[in-house]
Amino acid sequence: MHAVLSVEIRKLNRSLAALLAVAAPALIAIFTFFNLLRGKAPQPWEMWMVSSIGIWSFFMLPMSVTALTALVAQMEHGPKSWDHLRSLPLPRWRLYAAKAAMVLAMVAVMSAATLIMTWSAVMLATAIKPNLTPTGPLDMAAYAATMGKVFLAAILMVAIQLWTALRFASFVPALVVGIGGTFFSVVATSAKAGVFFPWQMPVNMLATEVWRVNTALALGGGLGLVVLVLAVAHLTRREVL
Repeated sequence: MHAVLSVEIRKLNRSLAALLAVAAPALIAIFTFFNLLRGKAPQPWEMWMVSSIGIWSFFMLPMSVTALTALVAQMEHGPKSWDHLRSLPLPRWRLYAAKAAMVLAMVAVMSAATLIMTWSAVMLATAIKPNLTPTGPLDMAAYAATMGKVFLAAILMVAIQLWTALRFASFVPALVVGIGGTFFSVVATSAKAGVFFPWQMPVNMLATEVWRVNTALALGGGLGLVVLVLAVAHLTRREVL
């Protein structure tokens, strides 16, 4: 398994995955930077950090997962290398499990980068306008814990996206699922049933109702791992269309 993971890491290094991992969090940081400079009075640290987590979990995370899973899948679909990989003398499930592990690792890195870049953007903006230095405590541990919950709640969404991207040779089905999921998540933001919708589970980590947080976390994380295992088992036994 270590060898398979090493190969996947080298593939990602030669792809646009690194650019995506930097670009998505950087867009949130740039937005925060200019938004702070437009301010007239200092705001609490919590507003800037929680807003960043909200933008990430609500919109940027689903779109990043859509792009990332399609990119990872097309590394094999594009050159039609699945036949070669599936003929290697190793369990097929490792091929798909390694890709799932790499996607989850990339999402975790981007989640952490969002917090770090947001903090950096605020510090840079306040260096230009010291009078806008945020007030209140900067509880990075609490923000990191919230972002960790967002990551766990996103596992179900990641599993669905990766399953679709690996199952079909064309990138269109994966894009349709990702864009469609994000669209319905945006237009149905206030729906109470959104806690059961995979694309809304991450943003529910910012809800004030404890039951919404716990439900979305249990379904997104717990059910997400189950779906991920089912996806690996299914892909191991099926050919790509």
